[in-house]
Amino acid sequence: MSINADPQELAKFGELAHRWWDPESEFKPLHQINPLRLNWIDSLAQLAGKKVLDVGCGGGILTDSMARKGANALGIDLSIKPLKVAQLHAMEAGTENVDYREVAVEALAAEAPASFDVVTCMEMLEHVPDPASVVRALGQLVRPGGWVFLSTLNRNVKSFMLAIVGAEYLLKMLPAGTHEYARFIKPSELAQMCREAGLELHSAKGLSYNPLTQAYKLGSDTDVNYLLACKRPD
Repeated sequence: MSINADPQELAKFGELAHRWWDPESEFKPLHQINPLRLNWIDSLAQLAGKKVLDVGCGGGILTDSMARKGANALGIDLSIKPLKVAQLHAMEAGTENVDYREVAVEALAAEAPASFDVVTCMEMLEHVPDPASVVRALGQLVRPGGWVFLSTLNRNVKSFMLAIVGAEYLLKMLPAGTHEYARFIKPSELAQMCREAGLELHSAKGLSYNPLTQAYKLGSDTDVNYLLACKRPD
């Protein structure tokens, strides 16, 4: 079975792995948005005591924080260097009930279907060749009545100008080449993928950035970054 991953994307994030937990590094935006998305997920899914899977976990910023909310968390990725960073951070920080594995989401879905109360997949779908395959696997991994949370980038002129031209080249918030516009996904397209995966759309949030205050906020503007919450029917 071919792996649904882009070797160049894995290598790109692998090279930056040692900087993942530096809040002033290229990953500063992830550190800034993590409390927003964590609190939104927790407000809907009540993470404490839940079995949680974080797909495309990278260095474990979200995975670790969900474990600290009381979840039993597993983070998976196909880039081994960030996974090692995530494991090292968990040891150094003394985070309990968190584990990491190098495994494709489709392979885990075949191995452990309907095993998780909450499945998250953040800022990953725009980096894989076949996002629909990932979403299908997410739908297989979550238990009936469980939650699936996704985030990605909308595909339009505004998102191109802000997420690529602005964030990567003008403000230098992200390394140039982090995103490829053709891989951005419209909310309607992602919603369709979710429905085809047997998931019901619950709610959506937009994530916007104010360059003057250098602050992020969740709201109704889904033009650039957006998050979807879905449930698997009982």
